[in-house]
Amino acid sequence: MSYPEVRYFGENGEHSAAFRPASTPPDLVIRSGTESGKGTEVHYLGTGGTTDGRFGLYRWEMGPNPSGPAPHFHRTISESFYILSGTMRLFDGERTISATPGDYLHVPPGGVHGFRNESGEPASMLLLFAPGAPREAYFEELAAIAAEGRRLTEEEWTDLYRRHDQYMV
Repeated sequence: MSYPEVRYFGENGEHSAAFRPASTPPDLVIRSGTESGKGTEVHYLGTGGTTDGRFGLYRWEMGPNPSGPAPHFHRTISESFYILSGTMRLFDGERTISATPGDYLHVPPGGVHGFRNESGEPASMLLLFAPGAPREAYFEELAAIAAEGRRLTEEEWTDLYRRHDQYMV
């Protein structure tokens, strides 16, 4: 393996870092219309748009109510999970793992995976997509559907997933 192609050709470097304090409120809250308590708070730490398409990094803080996607895969992106707190159920395509703080799972493009908080307690993790896809639009669409209590038809779900590189299995 070698380093990628050079992307910066300056001589002295530049002041271009982006800092996001931990106190920044979530960018998105996903909560169903009937859910009480804390839903899932999503922090857009680094989006594909802010990382020049290199990656997308999100902090997911899930409330105690069961939530998370069923097994699926992506054709264009890899996805990685790093557990920060609580217990998260991670599906690696073959088995479900009760992942706890410090556990990490990497899923290459095409790899079947899923995650779910079923612990009855809050849990948080980092999600990393590479390269940086516009996943925010997908998350925001899911949040709107949940908040409005909408029930999508099978065809509508298929269209939503197709537009966002999500293939359910």
